[in-house]
Amino acid sequence: MKQMVELSKDRSEYQVLLSFPGIGEATAVRIIGELGDLRRFRNHKQLNAYVGIDIMTYQSGNTHYQDRINKRGNKKLRKILFFMIKTMITLRKTITNHLVDYYDKLKMQPQRKPHKVAIIACINKFLKLIFHLIQHNLPYDYNTASPCA
Repeated sequence: MKQMVELSKDRSEYQVLLSFPGIGEATAVRIIGELGDLRRFRNHKQLNAYVGIDIMTYQSGNTHYQDRINKRGNKKLRKILFFMIKTMITLRKTITNHLVDYYDKLKMQPQRKPHKVAIIACINKFLKLIFHLIQHNLPYDYNTASPCA
């Protein structure tokens, strides 16, 4: 792990990921290792498909089944992101970021989302945010980011 951290220190993706509250060196290195070069994706929807959290709709005739995530993507990356969001939610007293705010918003709505559904929605928002930040080489800043980012 220490070698991976040393190799990643000069990469801009690593610095952007470390600027995000709740992401440490080990998580940032794992995300970079599983994701590879983020610039190969044209948009965040391709990134969602790579991770395997894009929505799969199944219908047959008049029967419509509940939407689910596709799960065809990178299983390890999906697991890393899931536990990363869970850790951010656990550390909500000490860190502030838009993902925890978004999770709380989803859980407080009149039609509350189940825990796992809310976490997948937060992963989706994280991937959109990271895609934008890495494309433009910007660090994460809670105060300057818009609340609907």
